[in-house]
Amino acid sequence: MPSKVPEGETRGWIIPIGGAENKENDRRILERFVDCSGGRDADIVVIPTASRLHETGPRYRKLFEELGAARVEVMDFDTRRDCQEPSRLQRLGDATGVFFTGGNQLRLSTLLGGTPVAKLVRIRNAHGVTVGGTSAGASILSEHMIAFGDEGSSVISGSVRLAPGLGLTNRFIIDQHFRQRDRLGRLLTALAYNPFAIGIGLDEDTAAFIGPDETVEVEGSGGVTIVDAADVSYSSMDSVSEGQPVCMLGLRLHVLVSGSTFNLHTRVAAPGSLVQPKE
Repeated sequence: MPSKVPEGETRGWIIPIGGAENKENDRRILERFVDCSGGRDADIVVIPTASRLHETGPRYRKLFEELGAARVEVMDFDTRRDCQEPSRLQRLGDATGVFFTGGNQLRLSTLLGGTPVAKLVRIRNAHGVTVGGTSAGASILSEHMIAFGDEGSSVISGSVRLAPGLGLTNRFIIDQHFRQRDRLGRLLTALAYNPFAIGIGLDEDTAAFIGPDETVEVEGSGGVTIVDAADVSYSSMDSVSEGQPVCMLGLRLHVLVSGSTFNLHTRVAAPGSLVQPKE
């Protein structure tokens, strides 16, 4: 469950990124992550546990250093025992920003889930620390995580498997590489299991900057698909056989681009100041 925000304090930013963020010419997503983590005073811990590529962590360390962060450290966790080491927990507790790289979200959940590291990340976010991640690192941030599922636009019973995430929030379910991998159907299927949550589908090189006031601000070159299932009037998920299509009535869908916003509390979308009206 999400950690309670202490009285008089504000929750930190939650920043899921759809993967393949621009790391060369236009690094505005990663630059804004640094800004949200303290700018020139940012102390960032990069957690590359989802990836099995040894260069992943050092690559992000170099990027964040080039973007002006004061201190960046790569902290990998190869075993659950690693997640109990006091020195690692102390270092993580000092950070002003925590960043999870891409890879395999089930590797993240099986290694970090239920450990002191997972608990500490939740607590620190509730105390104002920025937490973000890209691709698999985005999926793990919420309470409910899409572990895997079929691609395509149809809602199919049994086509999606959910697993527990880090639990920074229970307000949304994330899916990434959204347009590029045709993942509308699996996000809708996940929402059919849990209509309370809001579905957030992130295109590549696109991020949702979710502020302490529960407002989603879109950054990047792609789109963010918001699926609001709160007003679903009918779902056949409980009555169809596995592998069969599901009927869902009353879904509300928004497609946001850079500058657009969506309030997770009021469930109201707005085009934002960066979106220019068509002449």
